[in-house]
Amino acid sequence: MKEMEGDLIQLALAGEFDVIIHGCNCFCTMGAGIALSIKRIFPEAYQADLATEAGDRSKLGTISWAKHTKDGRELIIVNGYTQYNWKGRGVKVDYEAVEQVFQLVKEVFTGKRIGYPAIGAGLAGGDWQKIEGIIKEALAGEDHTFVKYKPK
Repeated sequence: MKEMEGDLIQLALAGEFDVIIHGCNCFCTMGAGIALSIKRIFPEAYQADLATEAGDRSKLGTISWAKHTKDGRELIIVNGYTQYNWKGRGVKVDYEAVEQVFQLVKEVFTGKRIGYPAIGAGLAGGDWQKIEGIIKEALAGEDHTFVKYKPK
């Protein structure tokens, strides 16, 4: 796992990654955090989310994705369903779902340059050290980078 500081979305738009992943709830909201930025900048990713059934618990551990093309460059945005709900206090991330999401990402996007934020450790309240370990194991052998958010 590589690590860098910056803005995942801006780095992706600049060509640093082929695939970016962010954590979603199962209610098709994308209403806060990086999900809201993705919804605004990559509406096709939000449309992919809306194509799934809102509130469907069986989405946990699955993904939806969309392609964004700009200046002849293709970027894939993955919506990883890592938490069921977004409401209330406490830990909302589902660690097993994180593992399943990243296993799917490896299966579907192997060989791609993959970038992601601290999925599940922000608004979802999860333990980043635990999540980091899950990701490292699931993406072993892949070119993947954790981008710690740092505004310009």
